Amino acid sequence: MRTSQRASRIAPFYVMEMAKSARQLADQIRHSDSPMLFLNMGEPDFTAPPLVQEAAIRVVQDGRTAYTHALGLDALRERISDWYRNRFGVTVPARRIVVTAGASAALQLACLALIESGDEVLMPDPCYPCNRQFVQAADGRAVLLPTTAEQRFQLSAAQVEEHWQAATRGVLLASPSNPTGTSVALQELQQIHRFVSDKGGITLVDEIYLGLSHDPAFGQTALAIDDQVISINSFSKYFNMTGWRLGWLVVPEPLVAVIERLAQNLFICPSTVAQYAALACFEPESLALYEERRAAFKHRRDQFIPQLNAMGLTVPVMPDGAFYAWADCRQACQRLGLADSWAFAEHVMHEAHLVITPGRDFSHHQPGDFVRLSTASAMETLDHAAQRLRHLLETA
Repeated sequence: MRTSQRASRIAPFYVMEMAKSARQLADQIRHSDSPMLFLNMGEPDFTAPPLVQEAAIRVVQDGRTAYTHALGLDALRERISDWYRNRFGVTVPARRIVVTAGASAALQLACLALIESGDEVLMPDPCYPCNRQFVQAADGRAVLLPTTAEQRFQLSAAQVEEHWQAATRGVLLASPSNPTGTSVALQELQQIHRFVSDKGGITLVDEIYLGLSHDPAFGQTALAIDDQVISINSFSKYFNMTGWRLGWLVVPEPLVAVIERLAQNLFICPSTVAQYAALACFEPESLALYEERRAAFKHRRDQFIPQLNAMGLTVPVMPDGAFYAWADCRQACQRLGLADSWAFAEHVMHEAHLVITPGRDFSHHQPGDFVRLSTASAMETLDHAAQRLRHLLETA
Protein backbone atom coordinates (compact mmCIF):
# COMPACT_ATOMS: atom_id res chain seq x y z
CA MET A 1 0.00 0.00 0.00
CA ARG A 2 1.35 3.43 -0.93
CA THR A 3 1.74 5.81 2.00
CA SER A 4 2.15 9.56 1.97
CA GLN A 5 5.44 11.40 1.81
CA ARG A 6 4.25 13.24 4.90
CA ALA A 7 4.13 9.97 6.85
CA SER A 8 7.59 8.98 5.63
CA ARG A 9 9.05 12.23 6.98
CA ILE A 10 7.94 11.42 10.52
CA ALA A 11 10.85 9.77 12.31
CA PRO A 12 10.35 6.89 14.75
CA PHE A 13 9.99 7.84 18.41
CA TYR A 14 12.92 5.86 19.79
CA VAL A 15 11.80 6.36 23.40
CA MET A 16 8.90 4.07 22.57
CA GLU A 17 11.10 1.57 20.74
CA MET A 18 13.34 1.32 23.80
CA ALA A 19 10.26 0.96 26.00
CA LYS A 20 9.02 -2.00 23.95
CA SER A 21 12.32 -3.82 24.38
CA ALA A 22 12.31 -3.01 28.07
CA ARG A 23 8.82 -4.42 28.61
CA GLN A 24 9.80 -7.67 26.92
CA LEU A 25 12.87 -8.03 29.12
CA ALA A 26 10.88 -7.00 32.20
CA ASP A 27 8.46 -9.87 31.60
CA GLN A 28 11.37 -12.31 31.45
CA ILE A 29 12.90 -11.17 34.74
CA ARG A 30 9.78 -10.23 36.70
CA HIS A 31 10.36 -13.01 39.24
CA SER A 32 14.07 -12.25 39.72
CA ASP A 33 15.69 -10.47 42.65
CA SER A 34 16.30 -7.48 40.40
CA PRO A 35 13.07 -6.50 38.62
CA MET A 36 13.17 -3.80 35.98
CA LEU A 37 13.17 -0.16 37.09
CA PHE A 38 11.77 2.37 34.64
CA LEU A 39 13.23 5.89 34.50
CA ASN A 40 12.50 6.33 30.81
CA MET A 41 9.00 7.79 30.65
CA GLY A 42 8.02 11.36 31.48
CA GLU A 43 4.98 10.47 33.52
CA PRO A 44 4.28 11.49 37.12
CA ASP A 45 3.89 8.61 39.53
CA PHE A 46 1.03 10.53 41.15
CA THR A 47 -2.52 10.00 39.90
CA ALA A 48 -5.25 12.61 39.62
CA PRO A 49 -6.29 13.93 43.06
CA PRO A 50 -9.36 12.49 44.81
CA LEU A 51 -11.63 15.41 43.92
CA VAL A 52 -10.79 14.99 40.23
CA GLN A 53 -11.48 11.25 40.31
CA GLU A 54 -14.74 11.79 42.17
CA ALA A 55 -15.84 14.44 39.68
CA ALA A 56 -15.26 12.05 36.79
CA ILE A 57 -17.34 9.34 38.45
CA ARG A 58 -20.21 11.77 39.02
CA VAL A 59 -20.12 12.94 35.40
CA VAL A 60 -20.43 9.37 34.13
CA GLN A 61 -23.13 8.46 36.64
CA ASP A 62 -25.12 11.60 35.78
CA GLY A 63 -24.82 10.94 32.05
CA ARG A 64 -23.19 14.29 31.28
CA THR A 65 -21.07 12.85 28.50
CA ALA A 66 -22.40 14.60 25.39
CA TYR A 67 -20.19 16.67 23.12
CA THR A 68 -19.09 20.04 24.44
CA HIS A 69 -18.24 23.15 22.47
CA ALA A 70 -15.16 22.68 20.27
CA LEU A 71 -13.34 25.34 22.31
CA GLY A 72 -14.08 23.50 25.55
CA LEU A 73 -16.34 24.08 28.52
CA ASP A 74 -16.73 27.77 29.27
CA ALA A 75 -16.43 27.00 32.98
CA LEU A 76 -13.09 25.24 32.45
CA ARG A 77 -11.74 28.08 30.31
CA GLU A 78 -12.66 30.46 33.14
CA ARG A 79 -10.92 28.26 35.73
CA ILE A 80 -7.74 28.22 33.62
CA SER A 81 -7.93 32.00 33.28
CA ASP A 82 -8.25 32.31 37.06
CA TRP A 83 -5.23 30.03 37.52
CA TYR A 84 -3.05 32.34 35.42
CA ARG A 85 -4.18 35.32 37.46
CA ASN A 86 -3.78 33.69 40.87
CA ARG A 87 -0.58 31.71 40.20
CA PHE A 88 1.34 34.07 37.89
CA GLY A 89 -0.38 37.44 38.24
CA VAL A 90 -1.12 37.48 34.50
CA THR A 91 -4.45 38.36 32.92
CA VAL A 92 -5.39 35.82 30.25
CA PRO A 93 -9.03 36.25 29.16
CA ALA A 94 -10.96 32.99 28.94
CA ARG A 95 -12.01 33.86 25.37
CA ARG A 96 -8.35 33.36 24.28
CA ILE A 97 -8.14 29.88 25.83
CA VAL A 98 -8.90 26.80 23.73
CA VAL A 99 -9.27 23.48 25.57
CA THR A 100 -7.77 20.65 23.52
CA ALA A 101 -7.39 16.87 23.43
CA GLY A 102 -4.02 17.05 25.17
CA ALA A 103 -1.07 19.32 24.44
CA SER A 104 -0.49 17.25 21.31
CA ALA A 105 -3.77 18.45 19.84
CA ALA A 106 -2.90 22.01 20.87
CA LEU A 107 0.39 21.83 18.97
CA GLN A 108 -1.25 20.25 15.96
CA LEU A 109 -3.92 22.94 15.82
CA ALA A 110 -1.37 25.74 16.19
CA CYS A 111 0.89 24.32 13.50
CA LEU A 112 -1.94 23.70 11.04
CA ALA A 113 -3.28 27.20 11.60
CA LEU A 114 0.03 29.01 11.20
CA ILE A 115 2.53 26.99 9.14
CA GLU A 116 2.54 26.79 5.35
CA SER A 117 4.39 24.24 3.23
CA GLY A 118 8.09 25.11 3.25
CA ASP A 119 7.97 27.31 6.35
CA GLU A 120 10.88 26.85 8.73
CA VAL A 121 10.60 26.92 12.51
CA LEU A 122 13.68 27.43 14.70
CA MET A 123 14.03 25.09 17.67
CA PRO A 124 16.78 24.28 20.17
CA ASP A 125 18.82 21.11 20.01
CA PRO A 126 18.19 19.20 22.29
CA CYS A 127 14.39 19.34 22.30
CA TYR A 128 11.35 17.10 22.59
CA PRO A 129 11.15 15.16 19.30
CA CYS A 130 7.38 15.09 18.92
CA ASN A 131 7.23 18.89 18.86
CA ARG A 132 9.25 19.03 15.67
CA GLN A 133 7.12 16.29 14.15
CA PHE A 134 4.05 18.53 14.45
CA VAL A 135 5.91 21.10 12.36
CA GLN A 136 6.78 18.40 9.82
CA ALA A 137 3.19 17.14 9.73
CA ALA A 138 2.07 20.64 8.74
CA ASP A 139 4.57 20.46 5.84
CA GLY A 140 6.96 22.80 7.58
CA ARG A 141 10.59 22.16 8.48
CA ALA A 142 12.03 22.16 11.97
CA VAL A 143 15.48 23.80 12.01
CA LEU A 144 17.43 22.59 15.05
CA LEU A 145 20.05 24.98 16.39
CA PRO A 146 22.75 23.46 18.65
CA THR A 147 22.75 24.80 22.20
CA THR A 148 25.18 24.46 25.10
CA ALA A 149 25.08 24.09 28.85
CA GLU A 150 26.30 27.69 29.13
CA GLN A 151 23.03 28.83 27.54
CA ARG A 152 21.01 26.31 29.56
CA PHE A 153 20.31 24.31 26.39
CA GLN A 154 17.90 27.02 25.23
CA LEU A 155 17.93 29.30 22.19
CA SER A 156 19.37 32.77 22.58
CA ALA A 157 18.06 35.89 20.89
CA ALA A 158 21.40 36.18 19.08
CA GLN A 159 20.99 32.68 17.61
CA VAL A 160 17.47 33.41 16.42
CA GLU A 161 18.62 36.61 14.73
CA GLU A 162 21.65 34.91 13.15
CA HIS A 163 19.66 32.00 11.70
CA TRP A 164 16.54 33.86 10.58
CA GLN A 165 16.01 33.33 6.87
CA ALA A 166 13.41 34.31 4.30
CA ALA A 167 11.60 31.01 4.88
CA THR A 168 11.64 31.28 8.68
CA ARG A 169 8.14 31.42 10.16
CA GLY A 170 8.97 31.59 13.84
CA VAL A 171 10.30 29.76 16.89
CA LEU A 172 9.03 26.84 18.93
CA LEU A 173 10.50 26.75 22.41
CA ALA A 174 9.79 24.73 25.55
CA SER A 175 10.17 26.25 29.00
CA PRO A 176 10.81 24.21 31.12
CA SER A 177 12.16 21.83 28.52
CA ASN A 178 11.99 18.13 27.96
CA PRO A 179 14.70 16.63 28.10
CA THR A 180 16.77 19.15 30.04
CA GLY A 181 14.33 20.58 32.60
CA THR A 182 15.74 24.06 31.90
CA SER A 183 13.82 27.24 31.10
CA VAL A 184 14.36 30.33 29.01
CA ALA A 185 15.04 33.40 31.13
CA LEU A 186 12.13 35.81 30.72
CA GLN A 187 14.40 38.65 29.59
CA GLU A 188 15.92 36.43 26.88
CA LEU A 189 12.48 35.29 25.82
CA GLN A 190 11.33 38.89 25.59
CA GLN A 191 14.23 39.67 23.25
CA ILE A 192 13.48 36.61 21.12
CA HIS A 193 9.80 37.50 20.88
CA ARG A 194 10.53 41.13 20.05
CA PHE A 195 12.79 40.12 17.16
CA VAL A 196 10.36 37.46 15.90
CA SER A 197 7.45 39.90 16.06
CA ASP A 198 9.40 42.55 14.15
CA LYS A 199 9.90 39.94 11.43
CA GLY A 200 6.19 39.17 11.35
CA GLY A 201 6.82 35.71 12.80
CA ILE A 202 5.24 33.60 15.53
CA THR A 203 6.46 32.68 19.01
CA LEU A 204 5.15 29.33 20.22
CA VAL A 205 6.09 28.25 23.73
CA ASP A 206 5.44 24.77 25.09
CA GLU A 207 4.71 25.39 28.78
CA ILE A 208 3.39 21.99 29.80
CA TYR A 209 5.90 21.81 32.69
CA LEU A 210 5.36 25.41 33.80
CA GLY A 211 3.47 24.36 36.93
CA LEU A 212 6.49 22.26 37.94
CA SER A 213 8.94 25.17 38.04
CA HIS A 214 11.23 25.22 41.06
CA ASP A 215 13.03 28.54 40.61
CA PRO A 216 11.14 31.86 40.80
CA ALA A 217 13.68 33.35 38.39
CA PHE A 218 12.35 31.08 35.64
CA GLY A 219 8.85 30.06 36.72
CA GLN A 220 7.03 32.77 34.76
CA THR A 221 4.64 32.23 31.87
CA ALA A 222 5.62 33.64 28.49
CA LEU A 223 2.09 35.04 28.31
CA ALA A 224 3.30 37.83 30.59
CA ILE A 225 5.16 39.33 27.59
CA ASP A 226 2.17 40.27 25.44
CA ASP A 227 -0.98 38.83 23.88
CA GLN A 228 0.80 37.68 20.70
CA VAL A 229 2.72 34.84 22.37
CA ILE A 230 1.11 31.45 21.77
CA SER A 231 1.31 29.07 24.73
CA ILE A 232 0.70 25.31 24.77
CA ASN A 233 -0.17 23.71 28.10
CA SER A 234 -1.49 20.46 29.51
CA PHE A 235 -3.26 18.80 32.41
CA SER A 236 -0.83 15.87 32.16
CA LYS A 237 2.22 16.95 34.15
CA TYR A 238 1.51 19.41 36.99
CA PHE A 239 -2.12 18.31 37.20
CA ASN A 240 -1.22 14.57 37.06
CA MET A 241 -3.78 13.64 34.36
CA THR A 242 -1.55 11.99 31.73
CA GLY A 243 -4.02 9.45 30.36
CA TRP A 244 -6.98 11.82 30.41
CA ARG A 245 -5.67 13.56 27.25
CA LEU A 246 -6.57 17.13 28.10
CA GLY A 247 -4.64 20.31 27.41
CA TRP A 248 -5.13 23.86 26.28
CA LEU A 249 -3.87 26.53 23.94
CA VAL A 250 -3.69 30.29 24.50
CA VAL A 251 -3.74 32.30 21.29
CA PRO A 252 -4.18 35.91 20.16
CA GLU A 253 -7.88 36.70 20.01
CA PRO A 254 -8.11 36.95 16.18
CA LEU A 255 -6.79 33.37 15.94
CA VAL A 256 -9.51 31.82 18.10
CA ALA A 257 -12.05 31.47 15.28
CA VAL A 258 -9.45 29.82 13.03
CA ILE A 259 -8.47 27.33 15.73
CA GLU A 260 -12.14 26.67 16.47
CA ARG A 261 -12.85 25.81 12.84
CA LEU A 262 -9.94 23.37 12.75
CA ALA A 263 -10.89 21.83 16.09
CA GLN A 264 -14.49 21.31 14.99
CA ASN A 265 -13.35 19.30 12.00
CA LEU A 266 -10.41 17.42 13.49
CA PHE A 267 -11.52 16.67 17.06
CA ILE A 268 -15.19 17.71 17.52
CA CYS A 269 -14.28 18.50 21.13
CA PRO A 270 -11.97 17.35 23.92
CA SER A 271 -13.07 14.52 26.22
CA THR A 272 -16.21 15.65 28.04
CA VAL A 273 -15.51 13.49 31.08
CA ALA A 274 -11.94 14.80 31.36
CA GLN A 275 -13.12 18.41 31.07
CA TYR A 276 -15.70 18.14 33.85
CA ALA A 277 -13.19 16.28 36.02
CA ALA A 278 -10.54 18.96 35.39
CA LEU A 279 -12.77 21.60 36.95
CA ALA A 280 -11.89 19.98 40.28
CA CYS A 281 -8.16 20.56 39.63
CA PHE A 282 -8.65 24.16 40.67
CA GLU A 283 -10.37 23.52 43.99
CA PRO A 284 -8.24 24.69 46.96
CA GLU A 285 -7.84 21.11 48.22
CA SER A 286 -6.51 19.93 44.85
CA LEU A 287 -4.20 22.92 44.39
CA ALA A 288 -2.72 22.36 47.86
CA LEU A 289 -2.04 18.73 46.95
CA TYR A 290 -0.40 19.76 43.66
CA GLU A 291 1.94 22.06 45.54
CA GLU A 292 2.89 19.24 47.92
CA ARG A 293 3.65 17.07 44.93
CA ARG A 294 5.67 19.82 43.25
CA ALA A 295 7.80 19.99 46.42
CA ALA A 296 8.21 16.20 46.23
CA PHE A 297 9.49 16.46 42.64
CA LYS A 298 11.98 19.12 43.72
CA HIS A 299 13.15 16.91 46.60
CA ARG A 300 13.70 14.02 44.21
CA ARG A 301 15.72 16.26 41.90
CA ASP A 302 17.84 17.55 44.80
CA GLN A 303 18.58 14.03 46.06
CA PHE A 304 19.05 12.13 42.81
CA ILE A 305 21.05 14.46 40.56
CA PRO A 306 23.99 14.81 43.00
CA GLN A 307 24.22 11.00 42.99
CA LEU A 308 24.50 11.03 39.19
CA ASN A 309 27.16 13.74 39.31
CA ALA A 310 29.18 11.80 41.89
CA MET A 311 29.39 8.72 39.66
CA GLY A 312 30.44 10.66 36.55
CA LEU A 313 27.03 10.86 34.88
CA THR A 314 27.27 14.61 35.02
CA VAL A 315 24.16 16.78 34.70
CA PRO A 316 25.74 20.01 33.39
CA VAL A 317 22.76 22.24 34.21
CA MET A 318 20.62 21.72 37.30
CA PRO A 319 17.02 21.56 36.04
CA ASP A 320 14.87 24.45 37.23
CA GLY A 321 11.64 22.57 36.44
CA ALA A 322 9.97 19.42 35.12
CA PHE A 323 11.32 16.03 36.27
CA TYR A 324 14.29 15.09 34.10
CA ALA A 325 18.06 14.74 34.34
CA TRP A 326 19.98 15.35 31.08
CA ALA A 327 23.19 13.52 31.92
CA ASP A 328 26.47 13.42 30.00
CA CYS A 329 27.30 9.72 29.59
CA ARG A 330 30.60 10.04 27.69
CA GLN A 331 32.75 9.25 30.72
CA ALA A 332 30.58 6.23 31.54
CA CYS A 333 30.72 5.00 27.95
CA GLN A 334 34.51 5.27 27.97
CA ARG A 335 34.73 3.33 31.22
CA LEU A 336 32.46 0.58 29.89
CA GLY A 337 33.94 0.52 26.38
CA LEU A 338 30.66 1.55 24.75
CA ALA A 339 30.20 3.64 21.62
CA ASP A 340 27.42 6.04 22.53
CA SER A 341 24.31 6.76 24.59
CA TRP A 342 22.23 4.17 22.75
CA ALA A 343 24.73 1.43 23.55
CA PHE A 344 24.95 2.71 27.11
CA ALA A 345 21.17 2.63 27.56
CA GLU A 346 21.01 -0.90 26.15
CA HIS A 347 23.85 -2.01 28.44
CA VAL A 348 22.21 -0.46 31.50
CA MET A 349 18.89 -2.11 30.64
CA HIS A 350 20.36 -5.60 30.30
CA GLU A 351 23.04 -5.48 33.00
CA ALA A 352 21.45 -3.24 35.65
CA HIS A 353 17.78 -3.84 34.78
CA LEU A 354 17.24 -0.11 34.57
CA VAL A 355 15.51 1.64 31.67
CA ILE A 356 16.77 5.10 30.68
CA THR A 357 16.45 7.05 27.44
CA PRO A 358 19.34 7.63 25.00
CA GLY A 359 19.76 11.08 23.49
CA ARG A 360 19.00 9.93 19.96
CA ASP A 361 15.43 11.26 20.02
CA PHE A 362 16.26 14.62 21.47
CA SER A 363 19.43 15.75 19.75
CA HIS A 364 20.84 15.73 16.25
CA HIS A 365 23.91 17.68 17.38
CA GLN A 366 25.07 15.35 20.18
CA PRO A 367 22.86 12.25 19.92
CA GLY A 368 25.43 9.93 21.47
CA ASP A 369 26.63 12.06 24.38
CA PHE A 370 23.63 12.33 26.69
CA VAL A 371 20.93 10.21 28.28
CA ARG A 372 17.68 11.36 29.86
CA LEU A 373 16.55 9.97 33.19
CA SER A 374 13.11 10.71 34.58
CA THR A 375 12.94 11.76 38.22
CA ALA A 376 9.16 11.35 38.32
CA SER A 377 9.42 8.11 40.30
CA ALA A 378 9.37 7.69 44.06
CA MET A 379 12.58 8.43 45.95
CA GLU A 380 13.00 4.77 46.88
CA THR A 381 13.01 3.83 43.19
CA LEU A 382 15.47 6.60 42.36
CA ASP A 383 17.83 5.47 45.14
CA HIS A 384 17.69 1.89 43.88
CA ALA A 385 18.40 3.10 40.35
CA ALA A 386 21.41 5.08 41.56
CA GLN A 387 22.73 2.04 43.44
CA ARG A 388 22.50 -0.13 40.33
CA LEU A 389 24.23 2.47 38.16
CA ARG A 390 26.96 2.95 40.73
CA HIS A 391 27.57 -0.81 40.99
CA LEU A 392 27.67 -1.14 37.19
CA LEU A 393 30.24 1.61 36.83
CA GLU A 394 32.36 0.63 39.81
CA THR A 395 32.69 -2.97 38.66
CA ALA A 396 33.52 -2.10 35.03
